[in-house]
Amino acid sequence: MLLEDMIARLWTACWALAWGHVASSQPQTPASDLDSWLESETSIARDGILKNIGSHGAFAASAIPGIVIASPSTEYPDYYFTWTRDAGLTMKVVIDLFRDGDSDLLDVIKEFIISQAILQTVSNPSGNLASGGLGEPKFHVDESAYTGDWGRPQRDDPALRATALISFGQWLLENGHTAPAAEIVWPIVRNDLSYVAQYWNQTGFDLWEEVSGSSFFTIATQHRALVEGSRFAHQVGSSCSYCDSQAPQILCFLQSFWIGSYTLANFGGGRSGKDANTLLASIHTFDPKAGCDDTTFQPCSARALANHKAVTDSFRSIYSINSGIAAGRAVAVGRYAEDVYYNGNPWYLCTLAIAELLYDAIYQWNRIGSLTINDVSLGFFRDVYSSAATGTYSSSSATYSSIVSAVKAYADGYVGIVEQYTWKNGSMSEQFSRSNGSQMSARDLTWSYAALLTANMRRNSIVPAPWGETAAISVPATRKATSATGTYSTATNTNWPGTLATGSESPTPTACITPISVAVTFNVIETTAWGESMRIVGSTSALGNWDTSSAVVLAADKYTDDSHLWYATVMLPAGSSVEYKYIRVGSDGAVQWESESDTNRSYTVPAECSKTTATRDDTWR
Repeated sequence: MLLEDMIARLWTACWALAWGHVASSQPQTPASDLDSWLESETSIARDGILKNIGSHGAFAASAIPGIVIASPSTEYPDYYFTWTRDAGLTMKVVIDLFRDGDSDLLDVIKEFIISQAILQTVSNPSGNLASGGLGEPKFHVDESAYTGDWGRPQRDDPALRATALISFGQWLLENGHTAPAAEIVWPIVRNDLSYVAQYWNQTGFDLWEEVSGSSFFTIATQHRALVEGSRFAHQVGSSCSYCDSQAPQILCFLQSFWIGSYTLANFGGGRSGKDANTLLASIHTFDPKAGCDDTTFQPCSARALANHKAVTDSFRSIYSINSGIAAGRAVAVGRYAEDVYYNGNPWYLCTLAIAELLYDAIYQWNRIGSLTINDVSLGFFRDVYSSAATGTYSSSSATYSSIVSAVKAYADGYVGIVEQYTWKNGSMSEQFSRSNGSQMSARDLTWSYAALLTANMRRNSIVPAPWGETAAISVPATRKATSATGTYSTATNTNWPGTLATGSESPTPTACITPISVAVTFNVIETTAWGESMRIVGSTSALGNWDTSSAVVLAADKYTDDSHLWYATVMLPAGSSVEYKYIRVGSDGAVQWESESDTNRSYTVPAECSKTTATRDDTWR
């Protein structure tokens, strides 16, 4: 073992003891109710992010207001810096929460935007504002340049910051604040878009700051930034011709990363290319109005799902904590199989990204009203639903409901792993041990908390605003190695309007999105004998169309001497009305219906803003 690895492990152990956490050789027992854990953990994650933002955050008191630190860890490893990438990804989550009604986050967002206007002007080893300095990966928390050796430039940074700021700019426009959108936000965004248009065709360091080359994550996020940047420019009375000319060429280049069975993470680096960076790219370019589009690797696309399987499977045999877990079951996921940083471990944000991609896909299928399995995605589907076959399945079909339920359970399994290896107080570091699940590397990683929040939002069908993917999926026949020169200028206006600054105007939440379908859990209390099972059958295809051979089998794992509970969760169209009854099936297959003299049970599925789950409690009649 390298001396630096020994020191790092000792430091992790000391940190755990100092904070009252003992790293056990056995993982924590998972909570029986993932919903209740997420309800608690999302509050902890939100608080964890705010603690890491200067200067009001408890762990970032020495940072300039609005500066997002990666972690409070100052030794083994020292993450007490602000990374443009991490900050952009984190603040996109914060802004999404704000747009969804969390008005207490307004001041933090304004301070962040001011801090970024200043950081853009700081000369650094990558250059200055107009000569490549926007690709500098990290700065000191006092906004001074970091001049030590590092993997630079990192060309995804400006794209991610632009995406976050555009989201807030959209909120400003939606709420009548046109002037600050045009005069404060747009000048900062314009600088970042100019950088993307000029440098996208040049190599840089990847998401993990290790490989110098062309990165799938970088190219995908650059395409998104230019597409939504062009639209935002027009909305504030400007234009972005360099966005319009370069976005199609970037999309054309993006296609070259698909190598038939999975998505190559980098051109360069000498590894297999199976890397969580590709999954992170799909979730960060997810558009809730998009179809299952392969060209932008949307989460429900065949390419994204095949890649999900390839990346996940690459971790099944290399981590001790994944031992014995079969294909189609959730496992802990790291960055890439060849990873040696801290001896190579699962990361919270990677394991959560795997789950989030599946939640995104479920949202897209439900919105479209069908799912399609082809030869590319068949392997993924067969892992989670053994009888899967190529074809298109309508959301009204029983097969669709079964597949979606299986994918949802699969996604929940990944979140359950995160729950299993999270400290009892809810804190999450960067990594957890491949051998016993104890936390490792930087503590209270800001990005880990952000990943937990986005995964939970997508699980509940709370999605971000669309970025324009549907109008930007045409791929040029040939790619041209081009670039375009934009406009660089110091963003000098950082004076927010009085009404906005004082918070006297409450934010208007984003438009309510009523889910296409709702996961309805049917609970029934009934005493049964050994060998008997309970099922539910009803008036829709998801409930078997009154055919007892297609009835939904109820689970009995919560059946106790005190509570004779049987249950099942069924995906049903929001707002639909169904009729149903329970049946008991004997060990010999004989079917007993509920009392024939009683009318059918009836239920109307809720169709409410962001309500994606419902419960029906019954007793056998």
